[in-house]
Amino acid sequence: MADSMSTRDPSTTPLAVTVSRPDRVFPTLTSGQLSRIAAHGRRRATTAGEVLVEAGEKGVPVFVVVSGEIQALRPTDRAETLIVSHHAGQFSGEASVISGRRALGRLRVSEAGEVIQVDHEQLLALIQTDAELSEILMRAFILRRLELIAQDQGDVVVIGSGHSAGTLRVKEFLTRNGHPFHSIDLDRDRNAQELLDRFHVTAADVPVVICRGDSVLRNPTNSQIADCLGFNEAIDEARANDLVIVGAGPAGLAAAVYGASEGLDVLVLESNMPGGQAGSSSRIENYLGFPTGISGLDLTGRAYAQALKFGARVSVAKGAIRLSCGGQRYTVEMDGGNQVAARTVIIATGAEYRKLPIENLSAFEGSGVFYAATPMEAQLCTGEDVVVIGGANSAGQAAVFLSSTARRVHLLVRGPGLTDTMSRYLIRRIEENPAIVLRTQTQLVGLEGNGTLERVRWRDERTGEIETHNIRHVFMMTGAVPNTRWLENCISLDERGFAKTGPDLSQDELVAAKWPLARPPYLLETSRPGIFAVGDVRAGNVKRVASAVGEGSIAVAFVHQVLRQ
Repeated sequence: MADSMSTRDPSTTPLAVTVSRPDRVFPTLTSGQLSRIAAHGRRRATTAGEVLVEAGEKGVPVFVVVSGEIQALRPTDRAETLIVSHHAGQFSGEASVISGRRALGRLRVSEAGEVIQVDHEQLLALIQTDAELSEILMRAFILRRLELIAQDQGDVVVIGSGHSAGTLRVKEFLTRNGHPFHSIDLDRDRNAQELLDRFHVTAADVPVVICRGDSVLRNPTNSQIADCLGFNEAIDEARANDLVIVGAGPAGLAAAVYGASEGLDVLVLESNMPGGQAGSSSRIENYLGFPTGISGLDLTGRAYAQALKFGARVSVAKGAIRLSCGGQRYTVEMDGGNQVAARTVIIATGAEYRKLPIENLSAFEGSGVFYAATPMEAQLCTGEDVVVIGGANSAGQAAVFLSSTARRVHLLVRGPGLTDTMSRYLIRRIEENPAIVLRTQTQLVGLEGNGTLERVRWRDERTGEIETHNIRHVFMMTGAVPNTRWLENCISLDERGFAKTGPDLSQDELVAAKWPLARPPYLLETSRPGIFAVGDVRAGNVKRVASAVGEGSIAVAFVHQVLRQ
């Protein structure tokens, strides 16, 4: 740029030498752009050796270098590693400065000079009002986080086994939350035992998570990991939220983006990981605007970043367990006993795959039986036979994705074919893929193994013949059960447990629910005023990501009307 503040090549910084577009990951701002940033922050002098941010610190500002140099460092108990140096016109930070989470590393002044300090709230105001700077900053923050993930430059070490269901769960939780970590496989790494001895843990404690270099978590729950990393520290129980969204799948994230961008005070509660079932989809090819397809993780990750950009607050691994729906305000109780107040609520808890009635199914979940087909699971079955169960799009997407690495994919379908349940483009790919074997009118009836899955049995419903195969990986995408158990009769549900909304609610149901208003429920409103249901949890939903996104955005329009009333 002609009027940039420095001509030093950003690609000479240690992290930048490995990225394909250092000008996007570590851009140099123009003098005009610096002036606009300065209007949102404050200028301050720096001294050599000054620590601007310490690893693990909360509420981390962004520092834009006017003169001098600052370095991002990854500290360990023995030394510190230089990640990148920021020169005049460049800026610090990665995705955690948007989310408000704790800093992954240390930021220290290596050459005295001057910086513009932009605090968290000032940063959000800047990226919400300046389109050009928003694009530059958001792109850099996201790409930097991706580079940290790719290069294991995080503050978490996961010690486990590829055959451990707990290890897979922990790695999936960190991956879906976009948190970089270094993984040590006990089955392959010769130095793993030395690390276990150093932290006084045994193989029976696997998986072990070393959090921020000192806290040692033995086979932790997702909630314990979230607490250790400070994922949910921004949650204020005393705050009366305009809108609480329960569930961070496509519908919930869409509601968060539209609600927060329109000025509502939005809190999202997610019991597990952002993205929902869509976040585990290997590739979505029929979503508008992505002609070559997009992975569910990428799509929902972008939506998550958008929601944070507009100021929505997101709590993970702290799901809703009860909704108190009496009175003028609603109260959502979370895991651990925490409570949050809401003027309106959007239920976007989705549905989970139905489990087959196989007696020992739970014994193999995570160690041979999976409910998602992502690169993490795919690497476990490279060159092997796998089974995919289901006849809907999710099963078809999984079969096509796994066929690129597996030797053979057996697609088991209970019905006579795929025409009534799967998109035509997926059927065509399955028919034309020699690595996929479609087995119609076939059901899985047995699982065998010692600790991990070793063999499967399936039955041909036309002949009654049962076959046994040495297959160690089964992917289940078999129907849906709505996540409405936590509602405890607060709203009207249909016979299958899905939330009824709008015109689907009968007069008798409204009378039974003591509907208090003269107007009928809005389109996506449940039998309680101000409580809405969207996406897969709603009765009559269309099982498409685009539909869920649309419902999430439409519900926010009705939320505004309720709040005005």
